[in-house]
Amino acid sequence: MMTPPFPSTAPLRVAPEVRAALDSGQPVVALESTIITHGMPYPQNLEAAQMVEEAIRAEGAVPATIAVMEGYIHIGLTEVELERLAHAHDAMKLSRADLAVCLANGGIGATTVAATMICAALAGIHVFATGGIGGVHRGAEDTFDISADLAELGLTPVTVVAAGAKAILDLPKTLEVLETNGVPVIAYGQDDFPAFWSQSSGLKAPLRADTPGQIAAAHLMRGRLGLTGGQLVANPIPAEAEIPRAEITPVIETALAEAAAQGIAAKAVTPFLLSRIFELTEGRSLEANIALVLNNARLGAAIAIEISAAQ
Repeated sequence: MMTPPFPSTAPLRVAPEVRAALDSGQPVVALESTIITHGMPYPQNLEAAQMVEEAIRAEGAVPATIAVMEGYIHIGLTEVELERLAHAHDAMKLSRADLAVCLANGGIGATTVAATMICAALAGIHVFATGGIGGVHRGAEDTFDISADLAELGLTPVTVVAAGAKAILDLPKTLEVLETNGVPVIAYGQDDFPAFWSQSSGLKAPLRADTPGQIAAAHLMRGRLGLTGGQLVANPIPAEAEIPRAEITPVIETALAEAAAQGIAAKAVTPFLLSRIFELTEGRSLEANIALVLNNARLGAAIAIEISAAQ
């Protein structure tokens, strides 16, 4: 069971609202910041960040958007800091490998799933809501391009709520790596593993939960057992907002082919694909993205509330 490790050797700068909630055992939900800097264009990125924070507050929890600025990990951002991040063109995309370097150099950095998990755990936050996790990229048998998110889920004790893995990835291989890393993959309210913009990937999820209380109980039991790593809660996008798999699949294939033709690789792949899919769907992918993030934020808040009540 995590408790806020204050004082900490980590350079944390915790927003007063977040610190007060952590000190009193109130529910807090961590939020990543690459969705702001690398996931959406301005001003939709700022508007979405504000909507997600408000959705968490409306459910009765406290949001904590995480980013790196001036040598500190900021656990919770002010309106001014959110605005700065939304306009940033030079923000580093931070995973486990980059986090310390960015902090040491005093740079500005946006946290991926992996880095957000690390920072959330340092601050004593149990739950993190995002859009979709990274995973095994298509062609990884040749490129070995596998997101650090999958390893982090096997290391850091944070429950991550996402709409599955991003549909641009190799989802069967992603599930295999998660299983290898001992990560519980829990579909919420259905048996199928969701595919980001679509409710179903056509793959069965290993586990299922139908209430936030069940997820919270599993999270706390992992702590009691001393198990390393977190949980992945795969929360399907609302039906009214989804782009069905049959419709989005050819769009993804087109974007992937263009990325390969242009030699785009490594960290540049995901931002390119998301941007190209936005163009090919005439903005529908962004609308779906916002809807699923809000949906995940609400579920994350409900899980955090259950964890707080059970402690």
